[in-house]
Amino acid sequence: MATNARHTVDRLLDLAGRTYAAEAGISLKNTPAPLYQLLVLSVLLSTRISASIAVAAAIELFKAGFGTPRRMLDASWQDRVDALGRGHYVRYDESTATALGEGAALLQDSYGGDLRRLRDKADGDVRAIQQLLRQVPRMGPVGAHIFCREAQHVWPELRPYVDAKAAKGAEKLGLPTEADRLVKLVGTDDLSGLTAALVRVSLDRTLADEVVER
Repeated sequence: MATNARHTVDRLLDLAGRTYAAEAGISLKNTPAPLYQLLVLSVLLSTRISASIAVAAAIELFKAGFGTPRRMLDASWQDRVDALGRGHYVRYDESTATALGEGAALLQDSYGGDLRRLRDKADGDVRAIQQLLRQVPRMGPVGAHIFCREAQHVWPELRPYVDAKAAKGAEKLGLPTEADRLVKLVGTDDLSGLTAALVRVSLDRTLADEVVER
């Protein structure tokens, strides 16, 4: 059973194991800029819009130079709208441009633009980290889960982070749904990639079949 589970995980990672941060061109490190970029991506993914559009919008924002809270604040509201529009994030571009500005101001005022200070304020407690993230405008529970799933790669106190959506994907593949059992299959280094892939399975009816059939 364990051997079959490892084969399934290997196939899943091969097909869909790229994190959303990697798709958006974020080289995730425990430093202020990439952590903020992951936060922006998580905010964009919080809205009812396709992940591919949210990723494209994030890429356009970062390409325009808005990859830190200070640079996001220095950009005009129209600059942010235009960048979101280039990523086809058009249904929510104006309200999201406002939220991104407000979120950048919050981070500057509360944490000096450094999300590691948010982690310190939470004293490494996962639930407290989630609650503080939810204070960011437009950051819903979905976005907070996304941030924690991906940030666990650089914030060890989050590990192992497997939310309900990732667990649903694991169940569809016949894999263990418990975080401690999943981490034994992949180790901590690939856990963020595995959870991203499991979420994709939970959202894509055909991906599970492709993993099993491959």
